[in-house]
Amino acid sequence: MRKINKTLALTCLLGVILGALAILAAQWTLHKTSSTEFCLSCHTMQAPYEEYTGSVHFQNQKGIRAECADCHIPQGGMDYLVTKFLASKDIYHQFITKKIDTPEKFEEHRLEMAQTVWAQLKANDSATCRSCHSMDAMDISAQSPEAQKMHEMGIKEKQTCIDCHKGVAHFPPEVKMDDSAVKALQTQAASTPADARTLYVVSATPLGDLGTVYPATELHVLKTEGTARQVEIRGSQMQGSEQVIYYAAGQRLILASLSEKGQQSLKILSDWKKDDYGNAWRDVTLQGEWSASALASREPMWDYARKLDDVYCAGCHAPIPAHHYTLNAWPSVVKGMGARTNISENELDILSRYFQYNAKDIKE
Repeated sequence: MRKINKTLALTCLLGVILGALAILAAQWTLHKTSSTEFCLSCHTMQAPYEEYTGSVHFQNQKGIRAECADCHIPQGGMDYLVTKFLASKDIYHQFITKKIDTPEKFEEHRLEMAQTVWAQLKANDSATCRSCHSMDAMDISAQSPEAQKMHEMGIKEKQTCIDCHKGVAHFPPEVKMDDSAVKALQTQAASTPADARTLYVVSATPLGDLGTVYPATELHVLKTEGTARQVEIRGSQMQGSEQVIYYAAGQRLILASLSEKGQQSLKILSDWKKDDYGNAWRDVTLQGEWSASALASREPMWDYARKLDDVYCAGCHAPIPAHHYTLNAWPSVVKGMGARTNISENELDILSRYFQYNAKDIKE
């Protein structure tokens, strides 16, 4: 009996020792496979590493460096183990399926991989970001006016870090919208009923020899003869910029740019009146012949603009509601953001107009 007890005790002791060694080995393996050096052992990680070394997370005035694990692996608990398990797919696709084993293949799948990481961070409320950053610790008043607005909006709408900070250490995936959406828009414009009393321009189009009318501009139909319509544009002029018709006094949303003949053809509805900034405005109308296609509603164009927003803007941050900025502020915001993407000039113009027409101070 003593011999059996002794054997059992030794077996248990050996089991404990082996169990402890297994746990220590597992901990060591998990730790080693979380190092930046291990991540870089796959040559396809060189491009992301170079992007990271050019970011503020690698080098900054405070001398604090975030390594790969600091951003990609939660510090403990089930989130840590789940993330480590899911990360094994990268090794699988690198060495087994060869899905990302070249820089070209990596770029091809960059969006897919980025969306996976964004989804993980969204699900765990940006746990790794919050291990260093905290809204409670932020001195929002010391931030730039733009950052203050965005963080205040984020707190109000209960957003998480990754909603807006998607391109902080790596280049965002380069995306481009296919032309199916704009073709659908053009098809809708071509099928607008002949008896429509109000039209909306799809793209920059000449109004005879009077000037050029821009997307989303409202045209009031006065008379229709065959495929030609007599239309009227209603807006405002600013003194010193008489070659342009704006949406309304003080609101610099361009409806049309005019030729000399167009300026001479204007009907003046009011005297010059100064706004709060000392600029003088007057109400005007312009009539001309319209034979091009146009929409019967702005909504199809806004659907297209929202798709543009999803493709080009939401890849870096959460959608910013149109009422977040004023009509006059939106063009510079859109232009600054658009410069970071491969959005076309025409797409950018439509997106800008969508935000302007739905801005917080729009006058209907």
